[in-house]
Amino acid sequence: MAEEIRAQSYVGFDSITQQIEHKLLKRGFQFNVIVAAFGVWNTKKWDGQTGLGKSTLINTIFASHLIESKGRFMAEEPVRQTTEIQAVSHAGLMVLSLRLLIVENGVKLRLNIVDTPGYGDQINNEGCWDPIIKYIKDQHSAYLRKELTAMRDRYIQDTRIHCCLYFINPTGHALRPIDVIVMKKLSEVVNVVPVIAKSDSLTLDERDRFKAKIREELVYHNIRLYPFDTDEDDEEEIALNQSIRSIVPFAVVGSESNVIIDGKPVRGRKNRWGVVNVEDASHCEFVHLRNFLTRTHLQDLIETTAQIHYEAFRSKQLLALKEGANQRPAPSQQ
Repeated sequence: MAEEIRAQSYVGFDSITQQIEHKLLKRGFQFNVIVAAFGVWNTKKWDGQTGLGKSTLINTIFASHLIESKGRFMAEEPVRQTTEIQAVSHAGLMVLSLRLLIVENGVKLRLNIVDTPGYGDQINNEGCWDPIIKYIKDQHSAYLRKELTAMRDRYIQDTRIHCCLYFINPTGHALRPIDVIVMKKLSEVVNVVPVIAKSDSLTLDERDRFKAKIREELVYHNIRLYPFDTDEDDEEEIALNQSIRSIVPFAVVGSESNVIIDGKPVRGRKNRWGVVNVEDASHCEFVHLRNFLTRTHLQDLIETTAQIHYEAFRSKQLLALKEGANQRPAPSQQ
């Protein structure tokens, strides 16, 4: 290790952190999320499994009314200038993408939310995960093509999926076999974050037993979910990741409405047992999920996508190109 030398007078390179911050604030950040859950495809609406609350949860996480709860967002509706909605068929999978810009204290977040309505809603769900896997890999492929272009842009538009929110039915029993298969497949190509939707339909005891059972199944089936520990992590980061893994899957409740608790308005909703305060960690784990996605692991989700999932895809593709080139017959000499 090089010897540490202190400058005898002020040089100014300590301002590099401010320079980096200035560039990042000017450019903003890109965060791409895909939500997956069994659902019914309605030709006019973004409509995942009825009552799972995907749209409400997304709106609650980002403290913005991004998606309509009834039917999600509709492509024919007028939208804000900063919002772009696309509905396309991708390899047989109906994909709905919502792109928008959120600003908080001068920090610009370009958020891309991708939904896969109709996924897994057939009698025979064999291979239902393949179109989703292909969509994720196709984003890697598009990035790689731009990366290999001789006259590539300085900043490549990043559509690689940084996080998959996988919604689990609050059955209170166990994971369905299809959930096990799909999460295992998805975890190979994307950072999977499982959430138990509308967990207030379970009692706290039922919820805890359900979560424990799911964790057992994840270990048994060797499903490796985000976050991952690396050799670069310090003790604080390792401890934080361990605390996250002890909570997963996140038992969540979303709400954009206010209810009165002890005379104060809070975000929550009424159910058969009383009132659920979304912001109260003793009621549900929404706060843990929000903090995890935005306050502690947002940058790591982006970096892990680039350094692990994309790099694995990139290495495999470049190796295939090299092997293909080696197998071509040499040009004949005249």
